[in-house]
Amino acid sequence: MSNTQQFSLSMRLFHWAMAALVISMLAAGLLMIRSLEPWQLSILTVHKAFGVVAAVLVIARLVNRLFHQIPALPGDLSSLQTFVAKVSHWLLYLLLFAMPISGYLMQYFAGRPIDVFGWFRLPAALTVDIENYAVFRELHGWLAIALMALVALHVAAALHHHFIRKDKVLKSML
Repeated sequence: MSNTQQFSLSMRLFHWAMAALVISMLAAGLLMIRSLEPWQLSILTVHKAFGVVAAVLVIARLVNRLFHQIPALPGDLSSLQTFVAKVSHWLLYLLLFAMPISGYLMQYFAGRPIDVFGWFRLPAALTVDIENYAVFRELHGWLAIALMALVALHVAAALHHHFIRKDKVLKSML
């Protein structure tokens, strides 16, 4: 935390790029599990490739955060609100990292390599391990639910700061 009033341009770009990517990935995931349409395989292929992109971006975002100061939270927040804000941000980072890892491990144990836009392929197990596949498929689903809930909380908190508290928390990320 610092006296700076706004997040750096790089932090804002990472934030909004990740927000767009995460929302589209969650939407694609929900579409895929609810449909057996012919387009499902195409979305799955793109979903897996963008999952690798998301993993790289979250690592880059964490490294970027080490080099930039972040605005301080409003001084009149309760200690509970400050604690929840800090914990929820770190949980977001954890989930943003765990989601692509669990997705990759699910595909790995299913024996399905991941093609990343034709640039390279992540390897898969030579033999299918259905038990581990099932564990990581279930984990990936639960992590997605947790991420959706945390994103909803994050958006609600930002809107609360902007419209109810009328402070500069949301504006610092714009």
